[in-house]
Amino acid sequence: MSLQEEIKIQLIEQLNLEDLTPGDITDDQPLFGDAGIGLDSIDALEIIVMLDNHFGVVLESPEQGREVFKSVNSLANFIEKSRA
Repeated sequence: MSLQEEIKIQLIEQLNLEDLTPGDITDDQPLFGDAGIGLDSIDALEIIVMLDNHFGVVLESPEQGREVFKSVNSLANFIEKSRA
């Protein structure tokens, strides 16, 4: 399983996105806003918890989240860099 696939599964589980499957989320699709899957600031907090609990990485600052939380690919890049 790819890291992107694992992230999609975790997002769906952590954020209770029952109406979505991993196949519904593209790797470059925006996570927030109307153009994306429609996540909000509460979801961002859940993603921070998910990154720590499931992937063992910690966001250094809230400003960093804007870039990291853009898409599944940006989350994967952040996780890979943090683990290196």
